[in-house]
Amino acid sequence: MSVHPFIEAEKRGGHSVKRACELLKVSRAAFYARRTAVPGPRALRDAELTEKITEVHETSRGSYGAPRIHAVLQGDGDRCVRRRVARLMRQAGLVGRHRRRRHRTTIPDPQAVARPDLVLRDFQPDPAAVDRRWCGDITYVPTEEGWLYLATVIDIASRRVVGWATADHLRTELVADALRAACCNRRPAGSVVFHSDRGCQYTSREFADVAREFGVRLSVGRTGRCWDNALAESFFATLKREALSDRPWPSRAAAHTATFEWIESWYNLRRLHSSLGYRSPAEYETVLAA
Repeated sequence: MSVHPFIEAEKRGGHSVKRACELLKVSRAAFYARRTAVPGPRALRDAELTEKITEVHETSRGSYGAPRIHAVLQGDGDRCVRRRVARLMRQAGLVGRHRRRRHRTTIPDPQAVARPDLVLRDFQPDPAAVDRRWCGDITYVPTEEGWLYLATVIDIASRRVVGWATADHLRTELVADALRAACCNRRPAGSVVFHSDRGCQYTSREFADVAREFGVRLSVGRTGRCWDNALAESFFATLKREALSDRPWPSRAAAHTATFEWIESWYNLRRLHSSLGYRSPAEYETVLAA
């Protein structure tokens, strides 16, 4: 017999509720609260937080875990600790999406002209360096029509995707289009460094000509060292985890549309970055410009 029915039976038998609670080491307040089925303040607060957590999780397309949801709640004025958010997420069956390894799509060219590494693994946000250092890479998206390849240009200082392009091929034209888009979108006032791996597309003469046209200085990491282009690698892991890996894409056009919506409507404008103090790239740049 559970505690509550036992005490009820004792009461019906003319015994003291106080004495029964003492014997079972249960407070009378807890007994009467359970008897009346009235939830306490903590239970009410947990229910309120769970509703808000679920809403934030859905808004993030199921990608946010406890740290980012906690940041959103704090930004909205809800004071609670991260452990509580994690507990309520577990109870509600909510989880964020986890990073998966990806395959490389660039092939080094042993005959390429040697270029320096002007970044040296320094991918920390720098409020004074927006549109001063960019990085990029190539990834692939499987569709029923074949691969869709995506090339990106990311501002290291603000994490914003400033240019990108897709194609059904891996020719240099793909990465050149992404760099042109970045230069036309941002129109940087000074010289910009663009950092990449040593893939043959990035070390080609055609890509060097495009960079020279826009006054961009090229930088490359070492062969086979993923940490030398860690920011670009991390972006693709996030993109696939949050937008592209949980559904089959019937066509390249559908995958392109999903990529466009995720980058332009979510990632750049609204997705929170821990490295930016849990702000989105657009919000971070707005604060810098103020």
